[in-house]
Amino acid sequence: QVQLVESGGGLVQAGGSLRLSCAASGRTFSNYAMGWFRQAPGKEREFVAAIRWDGGRTYYVDSVKGRFTISRDNAKNAVYMQMNSLKPEDTAVYYCAASNSFSSAQWEYIYWGQGTQVTVSS
Repeated sequence: QVQLVESGGGLVQAGGSLRLSCAASGRTFSNYAMGWFRQAPGKEREFVAAIRWDGGRTYYVDSVKGRFTISRDNAKNAVYMQMNSLKPEDTAVYYCAASNSFSSAQWEYIYWGQGTQVTVSS
């Protein structure tokens, strides 16, 4: 089992920045690829970004490329997402998740956090 706890969400004006954190405990964190997903009101949960177990590869959904950066610190059992130039359409609950595969597919992620709310005002 891997337990994941997100933090860092909040209310920010459009154009602002937030840094999300996800703290992991349980089984060896460095064994897993990590991803960030989000779910906006009335919409399905969608992939945002992923990072390979060693941090050597990252992947982003097109809508956040150049604005969001995913990173990880295996020594601290943590994954982060720096979000810059935020837009109202980024408003959602953000979830971190762990997978045995470097993937954007939700079904490949086996452990999930409880989510953190990000609200971007216009």
